[in-house]
Amino acid sequence: MNTFQNRQQTDNGRGKSTKRKGDAAEDEALAFLQNQGLQLLQRNYRTPGRGGGEIDLIVRDPQGTVIFVEVRSRSNARHGGALASIGPSKRQRIVFAARCYLSGWRQLPACRFDVVIVQAGELQWIHAAFDA
Repeated sequence: MNTFQNRQQTDNGRGKSTKRKGDAAEDEALAFLQNQGLQLLQRNYRTPGRGGGEIDLIVRDPQGTVIFVEVRSRSNARHGGALASIGPSKRQRIVFAARCYLSGWRQLPACRFDVVIVQAGELQWIHAAFDA
């Protein structure tokens, strides 16, 4: 078994794999946001090429604001918790991906960057967590 397969199939005895935990957190965040009246536009948007960005969820609120959502999941707040894991380079890649996503729009909508944190069984929605 190669290293990639090993990472995909094992969980180091701590429960779900990291990928499955992330997917579950995205599912939970999406359900929460939809219950708040937001409409899903795209999930896991990725820019083409190396060094690009990725956006977990792109949603629209009832007023038409497009919201780029980064979902972070942590089992505890060690090492600063989930929010601390979104550093300057990660924010820069998210903003780059948002610009790519909007490049095909004829008219640019109001936009913002939110973060949904799923940590220790609780969900926290941070509006306008950072600027472009």
